[in-house]
Order: sequence, then structure tokens, then C-alpha cells
Amino acid sequence: MAIKIEKNIVAFGIKKPAEPAAPQEDTGPVKETMHEEILRPEELKGYTYKIKTPLSDHAMYITINNIVLNEGNEHEQEFPFEIFINSKNMDQFQWILALTRVISAVFRKGGDATFLVEELKQVFDPQGGYFKKGGRFMPSMVAEIGDVLETHMRRIGLIQDAELSDAHKAMLAEKRAAAEGAGSAGRRNSDDEALADGPEFPPGAQLCKKCNTQAMLMMDGCMTCLNCGDSKCG
Repeated sequence: MAIKIEKNIVAFGIKKPAEPAAPQEDTGPVKETMHEEILRPEELKGYTYKIKTPLSDHAMYITINNIVLNEGNEHEQEFPFEIFINSKNMDQFQWILALTRVISAVFRKGGDATFLVEELKQVFDPQGGYFKKGGRFMPSMVAEIGDVLETHMRRIGLIQDAELSDAHKAMLAEKRAAAEGAGSAGRRNSDDEALADGPEFPPGAQLCKKCNTQAMLMMDGCMTCLNCGDSKCG
């Protein structure tokens, strides 16, 4: 069959016959990774988290469903596959629906999705954030959704932080006990209900910028967080 060449020839090469693929060594089970071509199974394992903010009279329920990859071998791992947010308050319906679809799309795309935690937690409400029970500060409702996502990823092992040493934990417990002892006199006259709903850390504690908990106190001449151990003195 004749082929008419309509353009100038600028390069050429000799086509070689394809070589047979070399046999690959059996290295055990192949590790399956998350990607967008994985079809949704008929059944997924899910967790539901409840959050109640002072911004709404109704609670929000966040459900995250996981898919299990490499089931039955040493590479078995749960990965988030989809997220749903439900509430009786429909005022925020549009952006909540959009947020769940975008996050679910990122989950299914594959790769490391832990970056979503920091992206969501850095969203600040221009009208100001709020404190959760226990003195934890949330800069916005979106940030609290990111906090739930972080809790979930820690639960399934996608986020792991180095734990404090036993000596560090003992030191924090000692400083917290000393601070609570010093402030107990001022709290004896408070009613029991106020104590139950109040912060878990001594009164007068400042907000820790690392863990967003109102637990930073001046201890031994240095600002120290009684929650995460962060210290201005290093």
C-alpha cells in the first residue's frame, strides 16, 4: 500500500521488533492504592461525628465512609471515600453540599488527602470564631469540620504524631496540678454547673496557637501549654 508523503522528512529511524518483557520476580501481594477508577463497593464502613456549635441551634452530623484496600494482607489500610454532612438547619445547605462533594472528589482522586485538614482548619470566620467545651478555640464552622476530619484520619492511621515522652507528660501533669491548686480558691464559690461547662484548664489560661486550646500559662518564667506541651522556651 503506497503512502503519499505531503510534508518534508526531518528525521527517520529504524523500527525494531518489540522485545519480550522480562519475567518479574514475585515479591508478594501487590499494594493497591487509592485512585479515581476504583468503583464504589456496595457496602462501606462509616463513622458519624456530632458537632454542636454556638452558631446554630441544631447539631451537625458528619459521616465519613471508608474503603478498605489491600484487605487481608500486610498492606491493609482504610481510606476515606466519601463524606456527608446533615443537619436540621438548612441555612448553610448550599456551601455544605458543595464542600462535601469537593472533599469526596479529593478522596476518590487518590494520593495524600491529609492536606485537607490544614486547609479547612485555616478558614477563619470574619465575624469571629468560638470556644468549644473544654476551652478549644474554633476559628470557624469550616475549621471544626477540618478538626473532625483530622480526628477521623488519626483513627484510621493516616495521621500520626510523635507522642510526648513519659517524662514530658509527667512534667505537664505536675505543672497543671500546681496551676489548678493555685486557682482552686477562686473557683470554690462557683456553682457546680458552671464548673462542669467551663474550661478544663485553669482560669486565666491563654490560647495556644499550636493546638488552639486555651491552656497556655506562665510556668517557671515561660509560657507553656498544658495541653500539647508547646513552650516559648523551646
